[in-house]
Amino acid sequence: MPNSSSISEFLLLALADTRQLQLLHFWLLLGIYLAALLGNGLISTAVACDHRLHTPMYFFLLNLALLDLGCISTTLPKAMANALWHTRAISYAGCAAQVFFLLFLFSAEYSLLTVMSYDRYVAICKPLHYGTLLGSRACATMAAAAWVTGLLYSLLHTINTFSIPLCQGNAVDQFFCEIPHILKLSCSESDYLRETGIIVFSFSFVLGCFAFILFSYVQIFRAVLRMPSEQGRHKAFSTCLPHLAVVSLFVSTVMFAYMKPPSFSSRSLDLVVSSLYSVVPPTVNPCIYSMRNQELKDAVKTLRRIPQGIRKF
Repeated sequence: MPNSSSISEFLLLALADTRQLQLLHFWLLLGIYLAALLGNGLISTAVACDHRLHTPMYFFLLNLALLDLGCISTTLPKAMANALWHTRAISYAGCAAQVFFLLFLFSAEYSLLTVMSYDRYVAICKPLHYGTLLGSRACATMAAAAWVTGLLYSLLHTINTFSIPLCQGNAVDQFFCEIPHILKLSCSESDYLRETGIIVFSFSFVLGCFAFILFSYVQIFRAVLRMPSEQGRHKAFSTCLPHLAVVSLFVSTVMFAYMKPPSFSSRSLDLVVSSLYSVVPPTVNPCIYSMRNQELKDAVKTLRRIPQGIRKF
């Protein structure tokens, strides 16, 4: 029976059984990946290049777009390569890297979403103190804290998971390396319980951030409803609803993936749920943020006019 020291590679779940369906999945994933690259790339470039968007809200949005680019780039390229080349293999180091970067980027994104709720709280509930509380140094510090939190969280999980002896084969029932499916390969119940304890601690952190976001929005909605101007209420809601929608999408998909009852678990359902939280948010987030944001739309239109101006020159 193999142990973790003898495992040189893992076998990921094949997305389809027939060659035709594998190629269909490749083109589908490629389209989704390109859409995510385009959306998040446009937002990142627009915020970086347009001086009108050099504000705390858009600074955090730039960080969010970069994290989304990293998240989807961690899973989809390998899945596309496996579908194209008709293989399931991923190296041991490649699997550990996938786990590390996915946890790093997702936990940093969740921390950043918590910081963004504080940004909206200060902007609406304490507008006179906005420049003081969210100056450039404060914004850089909070963004760095989100990235460092993700790094530490990911290191803790990855080191603990891959120090557990594995003796139940090397087949991972997922199209990317995911901790719950790797834990199913562990040799003993005590090793599994050790990582489970860390997962429980992680949920405490997740719930703490969620409570902070919820408290922030309770205060925001109370402040908005007290505004005498309908135009002011509309503007406040237009800046808050995209962030609230992104938080809801992120939290609901992740919680459903990891907190669904074991009786609901099946290979096909796990595949769909994992796609929801690893693929959908990074692809949809740019659409959510740009849908009702005229400043962002104008910045993107300016970017589209730049190549035409270069050609005329």
